[in-house]
Amino acid sequence: MKPRTLRVWIWLHKWSSLVSMLFLLMLCLTGLPLISHEEIEHWLDPHPELEAVAPGTPRPALEDLVQEALSAQSANHVVPFVFFPGDEPEAVVIATAATIKPPATGDWEGLHFHQFDQRNGKLLGQEPPARGFMYFMLRLHVDMFLHLPGTLFLGAMGLLLIVAVVSGVVVYTPFMRKLDFATIRAARGPRVLWLDLHNLLGIVTLAWVSVVGLTGVISTLAQPAASLWQGTELAEMIAPYKDAPPLTQRVPLDVALATARETAPDMRLVAMHFPGRDSSGDHHYSAIFVGNTPLTSRLIKPALIDAQTGALTDIREMPWYVKVLYLSKPLHFGDYGGLPLKIIWALLTLITIVVLGSGIYLWLRKPGRARAASAPGRGQA
Repeated sequence: MKPRTLRVWIWLHKWSSLVSMLFLLMLCLTGLPLISHEEIEHWLDPHPELEAVAPGTPRPALEDLVQEALSAQSANHVVPFVFFPGDEPEAVVIATAATIKPPATGDWEGLHFHQFDQRNGKLLGQEPPARGFMYFMLRLHVDMFLHLPGTLFLGAMGLLLIVAVVSGVVVYTPFMRKLDFATIRAARGPRVLWLDLHNLLGIVTLAWVSVVGLTGVISTLAQPAASLWQGTELAEMIAPYKDAPPLTQRVPLDVALATARETAPDMRLVAMHFPGRDSSGDHHYSAIFVGNTPLTSRLIKPALIDAQTGALTDIREMPWYVKVLYLSKPLHFGDYGGLPLKIIWALLTLITIVVLGSGIYLWLRKPGRARAASAPGRGQA
């Protein structure tokens, strides 16, 4: 490679790394607990254990539980959705809020979750959404509390990471022709030691960093893609009811739920959205299904159920571009292969933190900068 071309690659590697490094370090630090978010959330906020139920105990109607949840809130509150936790098959969580649709920020006013035992109707818990440590880590990692602009900005930082990785490989190749692989020149001083560690750890984690960085960039497009899907195919599903008269009375949730379970018996029903949501329109319940395998459990299939008759209206697969986005998330966090994969992801994240930290150290300890700081009149307050 010509020296001038190499200098261009070195410049690309330096500045793509420096511009994105602090944000990437934040993403690694916040992503570390998110790898084991299920275990941490259960430890911080353990769910109540379901009690044994005597045989013959009458099973309450879900519609009665909906009304009980509403009676515990203000008179003008509504139920936007209910969901069924995967770790507690006999539990149902009924959400109540001041509005049927969330505001642009996504933070529902007065949102409360009411968890019931479906077998006997016992109220297990009633509280607003958790806003603790894991929520803070997730928001920092996803959008830095800036919503879509923050998400897209972090996506741009992910693109810079890809540039830094590619340029790093190009720069590393001629450098390693002079040294054996994994050479650590500790006797040459701390800066050379950290340079060798930076290069070694960077090349060892190359494939993993590329996958996590690329899937992270893809994930930042999930919200725009979901909005596109909602505005096209999902809009087509409710279009025939556009001019229908307003819904005056809906069928009980149990009727819609029975239709939903008959529609996709080989899938897991995770949520029911009530009429008035963007996902269901003004005349339907929207049943949300997922698959039963670690990967297909990330893909949803919506079904529309007529809220006046309880009959199935339509059911559709996710479009390919939304599937790609949704499947990138488990690969990004490494939470589809159980505890062993989570441990591997955590170890690789820790190594990446060392790579990023050593890169900052090497830039701060650059020989020319160190001499300038030590010169008379320089580097002093």
